[in-house]
Amino acid sequence: MDIEAIGLPDSEEIHKLEEQHRHYSEQLEALLQKPYPSEQEQLEEVRLKKLKLYVKDQLVARRNGHQRAYA
Repeated sequence: MDIEAIGLPDSEEIHKLEEQHRHYSEQLEALLQKPYPSEQEQLEEVRLKKLKLYVKDQLVARRNGHQRAYA
C-alpha cells in the first residue's frame, strides 16, 4: 500500500522521516569511506547510527499504525 498515493494524514510525516533516514545514511556512508577517521568523526559515526535507528523505529511505528488503522 502506497501511503503517499492514498493521502493518509501522517504520510507527510512519514515522507519527512524517510528523507531524514536517507540523509543520515548518506552522511554515515561518507564517514565510513575515510580510512583513518578522527576521534570526532568516530563519535559522529556513532551519533549518526543512533539517529538512523531512532528514525527507523519512528518509521516502523508510523507505518504499523497506518496498516492497523486502514486495513
